[in-house]
Amino acid sequence: MSVTTAGLAPAPTEHLLDDVRLAVLTHTPGATVGWELTAQPGGTELLEIHSTGELEIRLSIPLGDAAGFWHPDAQWTRTIVADWAGLASVSLVSGAVAACLYDSSGASMMAFAALDPVPETTMRYGVSEENKTFVAHLRVPAGGSPYRMAFARTSPSVASAMRALRGALVEGPGAPEGARVPVYSTWYGFSQAVEASAVEAEAALAAGLGCGTIILDDGWQELGNGRGYQGVGDWRPDASKFPDFAGHVARVRDMGLEYVVWVAPLLLGREAECFPALSAYASEACAVPGAHVLDPRIPQVRAHVVATCARLVSDYGLDGLKIDFLDQAMVHAGTPSPGDIADVGTAMRALLAELIAEIEAIRPGALIEFRQPYVGPGMTPFGNMLRATDCPADAVANRVRTIDIGFLAVAGAVHADMLMWDPGAPARTAARQLIGALHSVPQISARLGELSGEHRRMVAFWLARWRKLRAVLLDGEVEPGRPDELYPVVRAALGEECVISVTADRVVPIDARYRKVTVANGTASDRLVLEVGGARVSVERVFRADGSRIEPSDRRLGPGLCVLGVPPSGLAELEVAQ
Repeated sequence: MSVTTAGLAPAPTEHLLDDVRLAVLTHTPGATVGWELTAQPGGTELLEIHSTGELEIRLSIPLGDAAGFWHPDAQWTRTIVADWAGLASVSLVSGAVAACLYDSSGASMMAFAALDPVPETTMRYGVSEENKTFVAHLRVPAGGSPYRMAFARTSPSVASAMRALRGALVEGPGAPEGARVPVYSTWYGFSQAVEASAVEAEAALAAGLGCGTIILDDGWQELGNGRGYQGVGDWRPDASKFPDFAGHVARVRDMGLEYVVWVAPLLLGREAECFPALSAYASEACAVPGAHVLDPRIPQVRAHVVATCARLVSDYGLDGLKIDFLDQAMVHAGTPSPGDIADVGTAMRALLAELIAEIEAIRPGALIEFRQPYVGPGMTPFGNMLRATDCPADAVANRVRTIDIGFLAVAGAVHADMLMWDPGAPARTAARQLIGALHSVPQISARLGELSGEHRRMVAFWLARWRKLRAVLLDGEVEPGRPDELYPVVRAALGEECVISVTADRVVPIDARYRKVTVANGTASDRLVLEVGGARVSVERVFRADGSRIEPSDRRLGPGLCVLGVPPSGLAELEVAQ
């Protein structure tokens, strides 16, 4: 393999759109290839490639003022790396073929998304030192013709480019109410030390604070102790912790909460009773300690996973499942298939379609949680709670990951990772966790019964404000700025209302188009610098982190640059004169 893209065999390029050049090749002897580009509604262009063999798609654009490159698996590398360093492997259960190159103003230079999420695709990307261009090369297996990609024309921001691309992708069903309300999760509060009475006590407190769904995480099942996964596979309740699991679920549901249970149905541990019967289908170990991974290409595996999940929902009256570790199926990618489906992504799509159909027949509108990296647009027909991957006590990561998920979320509700904090810290420190999750559905994972009165008031205040602003935060148009700057000022707007979270010392624009503006101060400073454009602004209310109200020092602001006193982790409600 070439060290850089410049070392590849040359191929003639053709103009695609804006400044983007395209070359399409096939590496299958005797195969043919061709493409066409057509304009689509919503400002996108559809590239359709017809080939009878394996594809290589080469995109290039002059470097110009390029400043960063975003894609779903970018993690913390969001700058324009060299082409020998940029590599992503994508499948249905790991990311998505989508990306955006942007300049120093944040405007997009090249943005694309593949319409078929299943093929196991490799993307090499970065700066070509020799050619002074930015390149993205895709390798796509044979069998997916026509291969279709949507391109967004140059847009003023990454977010606007991704909105255009989302319009070209297939939408899944809308998110049910239980996916759009604050969640209480047992994970960080209990770890695996869950048991019926303690969970019910926490559930009652969570319902009183405004949560609408509870997730019982790892530890409820037999052999669910210790950090390893040697005992997973049977998925039966631990009778010592939950002597009457169905009764426990019913009692929590009577509190007004929907009940979701964690399960990892592709994992198989050696201590599980079912290990001898299923081990022949789990030839590969995975990154999860102590477990092997069942191969979804085998029909018996798909039948087992579907039956297991359906049994849990049916037998215990559950409202849904938190389905974990689906991305581990990719350990089987590239190996000869022992089953009836050759491709892991294709097998996972078949498995999930059957699983969701079976669960929907038992519990219509069931809640299904997936987490990064399997939250791309290809997964939205199956899951309606799309969660950031684990980032305990990391408000920055929660903010960045939830915004990243939202760029490609064509359906479902984006969820933050479960929120934890030091119960001995000041309330303003704990509140930053909720501000980091503000533009997504929050999942509270503290032991509520052990919180101080100040912390409990803080949780109640921020959950109440989130519920009040939910339509704007979940359904509004989001502009978070440049991905490499980690979204320090995020604006969500819907109709005449706007919500802004501020997590760095930046000037915060207040747009006169919006009549009501809510600003959350996620910094450690006691003031925000606002730039009020074209109107005067009334300061209606200012709150501390725990929800206690204070009198603002300035009742009117602007136009122009203004300093507004807002306590750290506090919130201000503004009214813009029309």
